[in-house]
Amino acid sequence: MVIEHVNGKKVGKVMLYALSTCGWCARTKELLRTLGVDFDSTYVDLLEGKDQDDAMNEVEKWNSKGSFPTLVIRDKISIVGFREEEIREALKG
Repeated sequence: MVIEHVNGKKVGKVMLYALSTCGWCARTKELLRTLGVDFDSTYVDLLEGKDQDDAMNEVEKWNSKGSFPTLVIRDKISIVGFREEEIREALKG
């Protein structure tokens, strides 16, 4: 699976599942960059075959609707959609 890593302040594992054509996904990714946190992301629509299937299985563990963006924080919290205040609060701690 193709995963992009952005270095920043360590707040625990942060993973963003996004679509390359999704404006809300882009805003979520930009917010994470603005907050300066360390995170990984993948564009699920650009994956192929088993990689895409595996990514969708991960998304659906956290978000049964399989919608985007899906942000997973510390393998405990999932935030679906661009919810700026929830994201900011969850990354505090």
